[in-house]
Amino acid sequence: MVELVTGHAGKAHATAEQAAGLNAGILGLDDYVLDVHDKLKITVVSANKVTIGTGELVMQGRHVSQGTPEDLIVTNGSQGQKRNDLIVCRYTKGSQSIESAKLVVVRGKPTTGTPKDPALNTTSPLDGGTIYDMALYRIPLDGIAIGTPVPLFNVLRPMSDVWDSLTPSVLYNANGWKVTRCGSIMAVNASVKFGGGSWDSLNCPYTVPDDLRPKKEVGVPMLVSNGGSHTGLLVVNPSGLIRAANMGSSGSNDNRVGYLTWFVGV
Repeated sequence: MVELVTGHAGKAHATAEQAAGLNAGILGLDDYVLDVHDKLKITVVSANKVTIGTGELVMQGRHVSQGTPEDLIVTNGSQGQKRNDLIVCRYTKGSQSIESAKLVVVRGKPTTGTPKDPALNTTSPLDGGTIYDMALYRIPLDGIAIGTPVPLFNVLRPMSDVWDSLTPSVLYNANGWKVTRCGSIMAVNASVKFGGGSWDSLNCPYTVPDDLRPKKEVGVPMLVSNGGSHTGLLVVNPSGLIRAANMGSSGSNDNRVGYLTWFVGV
């Protein structure tokens, strides 16, 4: 039966399950720590205690809030053995369908070899699971010493970051060259003149920064803007050089145009 959830029905009718379904539909079925407060930052206090800072998370559509830091006890390690413990946020659906969440340390199995992470509860509440664990940190123990905690979660970036990544930014725009970036897509738009000799070329004054360059040379043909038959080649090198060239064949002294795109890091 269809139900209007965000509407007045004359009685209490919106459920936590419906709110979780909306969150999961918008954010996806992954688990995330949100980019607010301390982002559940971990601090090792002693050989058997850690503190988890404030933060917000969404696990399988369920929103969980940690308003104050919380101390967790890690069972002492044993001399000559290694162990991996996991700190998780555990969702539980108990009797009368009462739901709750808490931070839990899941103890791993000690070994003299390479330790493995303990098994977690992975059936989503959206699929009827009554216990579900979102892994937050791996706590490696070598003997009695706690090693450096390893984060196991993704931080969900805010929508403002998404809009920024979808808005083209102009990196260079002069002398017939225009270089832009839109998220992970780079683009070069060239409308330039260079000689008609077999190896005549023109380099763009702008050099692509290291982290935005293609891993191998990419290129596209350039056309004569007046409709002529001569062409050239617009290329971007892994060195960051942008160049328009005839590449061994005679060209034209007329204006040449070309448009080239590539994915950052590809």
